[in-house]
Amino acid sequence: MGYPDSSVATLRPELAQGLEQFNLAMDRQGFIGHRILPVFELAEASGIFPKITLESLLQNKETVRAPRTGYSRGDWDFTTDTFATQEHGWEEPIDDNEAKMYRNFFDFEQIATQRAFDMVLREQERAIATAIYNTTTWTGATLTTAITHEWDDATNAVPISDINAAKQKVWDLTGLWPNALVINRKQFNNLRTLDDIKDTIASSGAGYPTRATDITREQLAACFDLDYILIGGAAKNTANEGQTRSLSQIWSDEYAMVCRIATTNDMSEPCIGRTFHWGADGSNIGGHVETYRDETVRSDIVRCRMQIQNKILYAQCGHLLSNVTT
Repeated sequence: MGYPDSSVATLRPELAQGLEQFNLAMDRQGFIGHRILPVFELAEASGIFPKITLESLLQNKETVRAPRTGYSRGDWDFTTDTFATQEHGWEEPIDDNEAKMYRNFFDFEQIATQRAFDMVLREQERAIATAIYNTTTWTGATLTTAITHEWDDATNAVPISDINAAKQKVWDLTGLWPNALVINRKQFNNLRTLDDIKDTIASSGAGYPTRATDITREQLAACFDLDYILIGGAAKNTANEGQTRSLSQIWSDEYAMVCRIATTNDMSEPCIGRTFHWGADGSNIGGHVETYRDETVRSDIVRCRMQIQNKILYAQCGHLLSNVTT
């Protein structure tokens, strides 16, 4: 049996534009994956790339120039690494009968687009969380620490000391200070109840917080001397289809990551990792939206797809904390 070429799919930019508001809604749900692993655009779907060694980036260089002599010049040592993007996507059918039956209640096309978009983005978030909270990548005393007092122990927890110790471990390995803490919403709420945090805020002259909700993300960042507090809030349903839902947070209560994340698009900037994206086949970060007709089920099909790889570049740029929540 012959099948139509994929070119019969129709790009739907108006649906993609409609997703901009939905993208903001997803951000409010706590999708933080691309903040931790920022997107880097590729010219090829797979291949080899040079990775500058941390030793080379941080090596001392002589900068003195004598008269009538040349200046010292840059010289980089690098290793090679590989990348191999994979296509991810999801389709939602819009049945002709249902679309007409419920046209006064739903915009089926927009709902189908949102569902497809959600499936792709939620799976990407889960994949990044799995890569970051990975006890195989982060193993041994230099890369991971089980904290003594969990961060839901209001009296005894000392998260500032825990995070300072983790920051020092990263610096010892790289000569770089972390700039971010990755936690989930529950851990964020727990941190705001701790005496250690309240006392530090009060000692800064901001007054003693009387309610946990008075403590902001920015105040926590100041307590930890970090630029970013990234709070994951997205959920996943681990039950099989048709079974009662079983919800849990994508970003685990058990772990927290202290790390250095990229702030530029310069691949020579040392960071924990990046999301490699190949767009030559039409892929867009967040989803390329297109539709096609499937007469076998009398439905229009909405497809959302993107082609990526989540890549940990320098594990030494992160320190994984475990035993974070009781």
